[in-house]
Amino acid sequence: MTKAGLYHHIENKEQLLLAIMNYGMDQFEQQVIHQVIDIADPLERLKACMARNIALVTSGSSKEVTIILHEHNTLTGEAGREMNARKKRYVRFLEATISEAIKRGQVRPVNPTLAAFAFLGMVLWTYKWFRPGGVLSPSQIADGMVDLFFRGLQPSQP
Repeated sequence: MTKAGLYHHIENKEQLLLAIMNYGMDQFEQQVIHQVIDIADPLERLKACMARNIALVTSGSSKEVTIILHEHNTLTGEAGREMNARKKRYVRFLEATISEAIKRGQVRPVNPTLAAFAFLGMVLWTYKWFRPGGVLSPSQIADGMVDLFFRGLQPSQP
């Protein structure tokens, strides 16, 4: 496809970026949210969500997802509001799930918003340092991050 052909279908670069980001969010929602939303136990839902999110970010086919992470402030106006609304739905999902786990006594009382952003910070920064074929496999990273986030750095108590 030529540049002229591309712009026959897409008005400008921002519209193209929005289309790529929407595709990435579609992939994310299908491979992460839709796969965990029906897990009844909120703690298990969070763990599965983290593992699936890491699997998506570390997969070779996740370029659209990493574009969302890397270009998060590029969109303006209605396009920016549309993408931010989609991302906020994920944050709200995490906050609600964390709140549910707190109410059940599965995690200690913490600020659900702070916990949601800590969760996201761990998971979403992975795209910056992960290298396929590196020392850690995607599953080792997912297992390690789930353990680190949910059990912390404190040694096990006898």
